[in-house]
Formats: sequence, structure tokens, C-alpha cells
Amino acid sequence: MVVNHLIKKQTYFDSVTLMLTGTQIKKLDGVDNAVVGMCTDYNIDSLKRLDMYLPEFEELTPNDLIICVKADNNENADAAIKEVEKLLSSKKKPGTTNSELPPSSQEEAASRLPDSNMVLISVPGEYAAREAEKALNSNKHVMLFSDNVSIDEELKLKTIAAEKGLLVMGPDCGTAIINGVPLAFANSVRKGKIGLVAASGTGLQEVSSTIHRLGQGITQAIGVGGRDLSEKIGGKMTIMAAKALAEDPETRVIVLISKPPAETVLEKVFAELKNINKAIVVYFIGADPAIIESNGFVAAKNLEDAAIKAAELAGEDCLESEFSDSLIDSLAADVKLSGSDLRALYSGGTLCDEAQRILQPLLKEINSNTPVKGCNKMTDVYKSSGHCILDLGDDNFTRGKAHPMIDPGYRTERIHQEVADEKTGLIMFDVVLGYGSHMDMAGEMVASIEKARTGTGRSPVFAACICGTQDDPQGYDKQKAKLEEAGIFVFPTNVAMVKFAARCLERN
Repeated sequence: MVVNHLIKKQTYFDSVTLMLTGTQIKKLDGVDNAVVGMCTDYNIDSLKRLDMYLPEFEELTPNDLIICVKADNNENADAAIKEVEKLLSSKKKPGTTNSELPPSSQEEAASRLPDSNMVLISVPGEYAAREAEKALNSNKHVMLFSDNVSIDEELKLKTIAAEKGLLVMGPDCGTAIINGVPLAFANSVRKGKIGLVAASGTGLQEVSSTIHRLGQGITQAIGVGGRDLSEKIGGKMTIMAAKALAEDPETRVIVLISKPPAETVLEKVFAELKNINKAIVVYFIGADPAIIESNGFVAAKNLEDAAIKAAELAGEDCLESEFSDSLIDSLAADVKLSGSDLRALYSGGTLCDEAQRILQPLLKEINSNTPVKGCNKMTDVYKSSGHCILDLGDDNFTRGKAHPMIDPGYRTERIHQEVADEKTGLIMFDVVLGYGSHMDMAGEMVASIEKARTGTGRSPVFAACICGTQDDPQGYDKQKAKLEEAGIFVFPTNVAMVKFAARCLERN
């Protein structure tokens, strides 16, 4: 193998363009691996992990572009680099007029859409709070997709918003559906009678998609950011959003989704909302159901159960899980694992947390880069040991890169690593469909699994859950068929997949 490279100083392309280009290059004949990206710490670390790092990379900065290819010979490596240059040059469109260019400032965007009442902000974290405050001062709601906003900045923004009666969704708000319009990562779900408020992106997607598949729909899906229910923020936007849904005549049922709030915040939220004259389903991961029910709310056991309970309250009769326990048992009955360990590779952080909590009583020792209480923090997030449940959307893996729901690159790399480990017996992962997500994540995962099987001669059991609907751009059934054709067990919810994993591990 040879490693050839090209450095372009002070040359910028966005992470999604670079991801798509890198994915295409890895498919060329003779190419073993490729890194096409800005020289962020993460991408430099990737070069080191892939044994592609060279001394001349030492002085590079995040403003520099690197094209680095590992191939079977110099000819194929150089051809791949030339193809990257060709693909990137095609992204630049000469002759674009000013009217066709995107607005260069928030003010210019507002002048083009004078009737707008919301600003979606997705800029580097160091500038995000300033842009959000500017929007609030213009009396516009804010969806703050950006991360790396300090909690002090978040408190300031949400205090301003509360005084003005405006919503701040975020920071790091990955999902919302407002008046039928999907924002950031969201699924295509029908309009209905259920309103969602979530401090979790994939949690909101899982519940809204399941509600859709159960025959019901939503009024609004409001993401509030993962820290809204922290002690410092005090649930400001959760309370405001829930009260807004309480006043909405189209909303019959309200669902609250979050990781466990701070204890004082939990009391505050329940005190503020307990007099709402509508059914409220609560799934605060790890929270005591008895406390929830004692305040007059409906406690859900998991994300799937939250969707079922909400759909029943909205008018469906006696619903059951899409995948029954008996069907899960029958699927697991004949499964033989070739290794003792579970490896879970999630793109959704809430799904990762949920899996840990369900499996912890059975497995006792679980390692994770984002451990819940009782699980172990991994000493090296890039190397698995024992049972490992990973959130690949965590900052460790996304610095300078697109989220794994967009960019399958690192997850496909990690699949090969896990398959090669003789202790790996079962690998499970999520496929999150919808707007903003990769258009063929199932296809990418299947290709990486087949390559790993061929390259290592091993074939552990694979299980996948699909978060989405048939109306999503990717098509639920099409994605499901690709996975099943590759011999992968496929489930409609994370809970069903994790139950299957538990049965397999119990019997082996």
C-alpha cells in the first residue's frame, strides 16, 4: 500500500461536500481508504488511526484542505486525488448572479422574507449566541442548531426569549416540526392531535415516527435542546412550549421527552404543568414512573411506549408494539453468536442511552463514550473492549465532521474494526431516515458490512432499527429491504432491537 496526498492551503469546503466526495473516492478501484477534509484535530487524528499520517502534516491548520489516499499503487492513488480535485471544482459555479447567491447576513435574509417569524441558526458556536440574540431582538423565534454555545449564553438567550414570549429551540437542537415544516433532522409525519416537546433530537424522531406508523399524527414537534431541563436553565422552554400546546385547540395530547431533569427542575416543571387540562405523557429517561404518575401524568417506559400511549390517548384503541415480544423471542431462538460481546454503533444519542438502560440489568458491565449511571466510561473511545454501546454523534467523533446521520464515514470504518475483533458476536446500529439525513444510509451500512465480512472472514450477527416513515425521502420499505437482503435483522424501534439483542445474549 502507498499513501499519497495533496494539501491546499487556505482552501475551504463545507463538511458535507467533503464527506460526499470522500465517500465517492473510497469506491474507486485500488483505493483502500481516503481522508478528504479540513485539517481539524479530528481529521488529523483520523489520519493517525488509519496509519496515513505523514510528518509534513504537522504544521497544517483547520483552514487547510487535505486530500490523502491510501491505495494499492501510486497510479491509483494519484488518479483518486485527481478525481477529488475534479469533483470539488465542479462544486464551484462561476457566473452566479447576486440575486442567486444566498444572503450574506441575517439582516439580508430578513429583508428577503419580511413576513418570517423564525430564524434557524447553524453557524460555528463562537458566533451562534450573537446571531440568536440578534434574532430575538427582532422579535423572531430561534431554532439554534449550532452546538458549542456555553450554558451561560444559553441562559441569557432563554431569559430574553421568555420575557418576549419567544421560543429558543436549542442550542444543539437537531429536530423540530413547526406548522408542518420539518427543520434540521426530521421525519415526514402526518398532521394529527399530538404535540411533542423534547430535549432530545433522535428521541423526538423515534416517537414522532412511531406515532405516524401507528396511524396518528402530530400538531407540533418542538425541540428545546439537551440542557433545557438542567438546573441552570430550569426548563424555561419546556414549560413555555408545553403551555403553548395546552392552548392549541388542535393538540389533544402532549408528550414530554428528555433525559432525567435536575430534581429541582423536575418539581418546577410538574408544578407548572400539572393543572393543564390535557393528557400529558412523560418519558424522562431513568426517572421514577411513580413520581410522574403521582403528579397526574402518564408515565412511559420507553420511547416506543410513549408513542403507543400518546396514540391511544389521541383515539387509537388498545395498541400493541409493532414487534411483539413473542416474535422477538422466535427470531432470537436460533441465533448463534460467534463471540461473547455486543457492539452497538448509534448515530442517535438518546437511542444509545435507552439501550444502555435496558441492557444494564442483564449485562452488568457496559462500556460507553457517553455512559448512563452505572455504566463505565471508555478509556479509549476509538477501541472497544467488552460490551460497548457508542454514541457516534458525540463531540469526540464529530469535531470538524458532519453528524453520522449525514456522514457514514467513521461508522463504516468502525464496523470493520468491530467485525475483525474475535470477541464481537453481535453488532447493532440505527438507521435514521428523514430530511437532512443521508439518502441511502442502509446502502452504505450494507456495503461496509459486506466489505468487513470479506476482509476479515468473520460474520457476527447484525441487527438494525429504522427510525422513520414510508413517506420519508429515503423510503422506509426500500431501506428495510436492503438491510434484510444482507442478512441483517431489522426492527421498527430501538426498543425492539435491544430486546432482540438481550434475548440473543441470554442464550449464548
